[in-house]
Amino acid sequence: MAKVRNLGETARAGAGTPVIGVFATNDPRIDPSFWRRGANIVKTAAEAIAGGIAPPGGAAPEVVYTPVLVKEEKSADLAARQLKGAGAEILVCVPDSWCFPQPTILSLLAHFPEKTPINITCGNSATLPGVVFAQAAAGALSQSGRLVHLNVGNWPDDGDDPAMSPATVRALVDWCQAALAHAGLRGRRLAVFGHDSMGMETALAHIIATRRTFGLEITRLDMKLLSDLLAKKAYRPSELKDLRGWLAKHLGRRLEIRGKAGSAQLDQALAMYLIVRDLMADLEAVGGGFMGQLEWGSDPRGTPLPTPDIMESLFNSTFDHNGAKAPLPYATEADVQGLLTMLFQTRLSGGNPPLFMDFRKVWEGWEVRALAERLGISPSEEDVWAAKGFVDGNNSGSASLDWAGRPGERPADILKNVSLPPVDPHYFPGGGNSVTFVSPGGIEGIAGRLAYSCLTGQFTMFWDEASTIELPAPLAEAVRRASDYNWPHTWLVPKYAGMLEYKHYAPANHLHLVRDLPPARLQYWMDLANVASAAPGAARPAFVENVDRPQPLAHLLNGGEAAAKRLLGR
Repeated sequence: MAKVRNLGETARAGAGTPVIGVFATNDPRIDPSFWRRGANIVKTAAEAIAGGIAPPGGAAPEVVYTPVLVKEEKSADLAARQLKGAGAEILVCVPDSWCFPQPTILSLLAHFPEKTPINITCGNSATLPGVVFAQAAAGALSQSGRLVHLNVGNWPDDGDDPAMSPATVRALVDWCQAALAHAGLRGRRLAVFGHDSMGMETALAHIIATRRTFGLEITRLDMKLLSDLLAKKAYRPSELKDLRGWLAKHLGRRLEIRGKAGSAQLDQALAMYLIVRDLMADLEAVGGGFMGQLEWGSDPRGTPLPTPDIMESLFNSTFDHNGAKAPLPYATEADVQGLLTMLFQTRLSGGNPPLFMDFRKVWEGWEVRALAERLGISPSEEDVWAAKGFVDGNNSGSASLDWAGRPGERPADILKNVSLPPVDPHYFPGGGNSVTFVSPGGIEGIAGRLAYSCLTGQFTMFWDEASTIELPAPLAEAVRRASDYNWPHTWLVPKYAGMLEYKHYAPANHLHLVRDLPPARLQYWMDLANVASAAPGAARPAFVENVDRPQPLAHLLNGGEAAAKRLLGR
């Protein structure tokens, strides 16, 4: 008779973050001393992964390994049951010797869902040789239409406990971070207030496509709920006082308030942060969005309410009045495709704050040089803004406060660069405060944007490496006044794309930037999520060694990356 078990009402500790399982195949015919070596490599790999990955979203993932070497069907079943019992959803195989794929890795993988992320990391030894097995196994999986990433690295050919080379570990950690960002968001949800983003169809919430591709649900909340909660004062007045006091302490006169009405509007905007924060926590949401225009704060037919700018900025920051916190990606104007971009950027970077900005003005080199000449500024040969130009990115809404300072700066020092002036009453009759700063130069990362196509049913990531720059003070002032002066400005230069390309290849009017995201890690994630890659700058090589990840064999077998991803997405 089958048994019945009550699981209770609580999840097991750590649930919600995928477990990474590490194992190794081995040859049953070789000297048992090499079996000890193989088991040590499994432990070494697990420790390297655990020491290298950054918690994506606050919760530290668990890394488990089995000392059972997979030599034939029986040990494959045993190791698979161990890994499944530990909750492994991401698999890493670290073979050190030749063996036969079918009775080993293929038998083990038969216990797991077909789309379980799998990485094979090996040394490059001619002695036993694990690399030959890795190539045979990757070939077998790829011919069957299964995605597998192969990481042929290096560790010593001899010794009982060989150490992986730093490059081998780096590639393995990048893959694991990408797998965590992919698998760790399946079954999670976003919480978005309002309907379609100001009628901007580049920002639509493609509900079914988002569910199928990323496993994410979108909880859509009505603006009336927030309006009612504001009217009911569904927050702790003492915390609102603390939040306002914290801002006043750090900003001083840079927190501009126009009379009693302006003071009440600021309180409402800060109360919105507290209310929505608690709603997000109750929903266990991993990101959100809010349609300030036109629904909330700028339709004069109703009662316009204060701008949510400071709320959105606080969500995207790594700190607030309570101290350090994980950034929670939050999109201006309910831009769901922008929200998805920032969510994946943050997870892939290990929790770095995303920047949401208008794709405002692209200054080509000739244009900015002409402006500099009118201002009496003579650029040097080292001034990239004069040689190439730059993008003026600015949006007062989801402007993470972290981007007002350099990575690692104390919040108190970052806030010295932030101002909260009143919003433009023409566009925002509900009032409130904009968020204003100028980002420092020298911050490197990836700027990009997800877009969806109904023709392919597929998402595409448009991306390029980029870095921020600083401008001479008179030029900076003129550039700010050419767009929204009282919004934050981040001036960035793409690494490969020229300004003419950048102007024409933008898939939307919003752009997103995160620091310290290696291109290989982004590429691994695009493979795992089956997202197409668009890095259309003509100057970018098809493959940059030691920067890009090697193409998976499944792509090469099926007409290249774009064609293979369409087939894999069926």
